[in-house]
Amino acid sequence: MLLALAAALFAVFAINVTIGSFGGTPFFGNVGEMILLCAVSIMFTAAVLRREASERSGK
Repeated sequence: MLLALAAALFAVFAINVTIGSFGGTPFFGNVGEMILLCAVSIMFTAAVLRREASERSGK
């Protein structure tokens, strides 16, 4: 679940960057992109830690 959320947030970031690179007006500014990438990294880290904990408890 957390990994899917991280992927979805990263997709939003990639779409925002793509829109900006083709000359359109991105819907997030610099600060918004930073907050979005921070949220992606938090979700990804939480997903990895949760998976490691479940593997450890299973062994």
